[in-house]
Amino acid sequence: MPTALRAAISVVMLAGFYLLGLAQLALVGWLLYEIWTHLHGAGAAKLSWLLIAAVGAVLAGLWRAIRAKPGDPDGLLVSPEQAPELWQQVRALAAEVGTRAPDEIRLVPEVNAAVSEDTKLLGLVGGTRRLYIGMPLLQTFSVDQMRSVLAHELGHYSGSHTRLSAVAYRGRVAMHETLDRVGRWNVFGWVFKAYGWLYQLVSSAVARRQELEADLASVRVAGVDAAVSSMRELPVVGAAWGFYMNRYIGYGWELGYAPDDVFGGFSQLYRARADELAELREQEPDDETSRWDSHPAIGDRIAAMRAAPRTAHAVDGRPATVLLPAVEAAGLALQREVVDFGSRTVLPWADFTAASMTLVAQNRADRVFRSVARLTGAPSAGLAELFGLVQAGRLGELAAEFFPESTRREAAARFAGPMDDLIELAAVRSGQARWQHSWSAPARLVDRDGEPVDFSEIAKLAVAPETLDEARRRLAERGVQVETVTVVQTRATGQGAEVLGAMPNVKVDGAEHADLILLSKGFVLVPAPKSTDDGDKRVAALLGAVSPAELAARYRYLPFEEISTVRIDREVPVNATLTLHDGRTVGIQERWTADKMGKSDDLFREMLTELRDKRDR
Repeated sequence: MPTALRAAISVVMLAGFYLLGLAQLALVGWLLYEIWTHLHGAGAAKLSWLLIAAVGAVLAGLWRAIRAKPGDPDGLLVSPEQAPELWQQVRALAAEVGTRAPDEIRLVPEVNAAVSEDTKLLGLVGGTRRLYIGMPLLQTFSVDQMRSVLAHELGHYSGSHTRLSAVAYRGRVAMHETLDRVGRWNVFGWVFKAYGWLYQLVSSAVARRQELEADLASVRVAGVDAAVSSMRELPVVGAAWGFYMNRYIGYGWELGYAPDDVFGGFSQLYRARADELAELREQEPDDETSRWDSHPAIGDRIAAMRAAPRTAHAVDGRPATVLLPAVEAAGLALQREVVDFGSRTVLPWADFTAASMTLVAQNRADRVFRSVARLTGAPSAGLAELFGLVQAGRLGELAAEFFPESTRREAAARFAGPMDDLIELAAVRSGQARWQHSWSAPARLVDRDGEPVDFSEIAKLAVAPETLDEARRRLAERGVQVETVTVVQTRATGQGAEVLGAMPNVKVDGAEHADLILLSKGFVLVPAPKSTDDGDKRVAALLGAVSPAELAARYRYLPFEEISTVRIDREVPVNATLTLHDGRTVGIQERWTADKMGKSDDLFREMLTELRDKRDR
């Protein structure tokens, strides 16, 4: 499809969206005239107000869309003086694909590359061009693979794809702002929703065609082998980046720590996990797609690349980092530009891992110690008090809470696993062990000489009254002081929890109104207005701005560990009563008129049933 025709379609469809608003405004004006011509008094006023409110929500969204502008460019600006070879490659590739080179190159913290252009007159006049390069790509790709990626992005310029970016952006904003303000029962919004469906369908089809055109530019300039290689490597790098962010940074980040070199750490992990990444490369690329996807499936793109004419290209297998001198310094500069550490404690990687693992272990220990305190009636508890329960033959009572499917005797034996974790924490607190960082494997517990330590046999001794003294003796021989481990958080928190669902506008204790957030560790009750209108939007905005841990800290939190019994009085709509260990009760009732968020109501019933069954064992 020619560029001019694409532009015409985008402009016409966007104009059509605004014309719908004007048409509806005219319709409402005519209806208001007819109402006041034939009716008078309160009835006419009510009907008029309903019409004005309905069309007003639509027009407010359109007005915001008209005034909307793209935000400031992201990432770290890289000048030609800072990366001469990178700029040389980009300019040479731009010439080969037959387009003007970008005016700016920016590094971004994503496994992606992209281009943009600040255009005028609905894309008919070009403007400032920006090329965005993901730092993880530079750290992992070869020069050949990077050339292929860059040629693809520059191919969007040569195809004038970026000329439509301003129009496409304004169209997306118009859809979002308008439909976000339209209620479920607003008949004026139904037309806009149908139009938005059509616009997304057309724009997605155009985007997929543009990606295939850019792929052909990549093949022509960088070669089939480089293009296919980069396409197959992208999901590998993406998987490695996700693993790195979740398993190496995420857990410590939530606990208040941050590593001092975010991007440098990823480079080290990628090299250390070579064998695992090689297995990922052997997997066949995804070949599934839908009409709503903006990109064709990777398998389809590779097939199209291989079908393109082959031409000879010089091979450059050097790491792409040669294009960016002092890549480590660039990573730190990008970190300063895009990473907000907030109030977190920034540590070198070895200390970050040690501190994070220790705090994870402490949080797990606190969960056990809170139950010990509740069972013994003590204000607080630690490992010493837990040993006291074992000595008294009462460990089964405690362990049954953690292994409800087992008998008390079986649960006590199975508690050797949690006991092992507690003893490891005691060894760390006693200065006899530490967590050792590793890029190739999970962190491991080592002694002062760096040798791995194992307390599993002692843990097995520590869960039985007749062998507890032997466990104490062995711990003392190794310098592990039981008294060093005590509870830190006497109340349960939402740290480490995930949001599983949400139910807007439930009734609490028959009178209060709240939005119910379903976490993996408990329920959060957020005060809500009595009206059920726009509850889903309100909750979605809250979940997008506040972490699960913050939700639990800020609002009323009902952790699962504090719930002693669950009574389900009605299944649909759900009406349940939770009894807490301290004797308080909390009634939660679903409302028929409340907004639905996915299948959260079904999930809530499942969670309540599971809690009830566990407590009844």
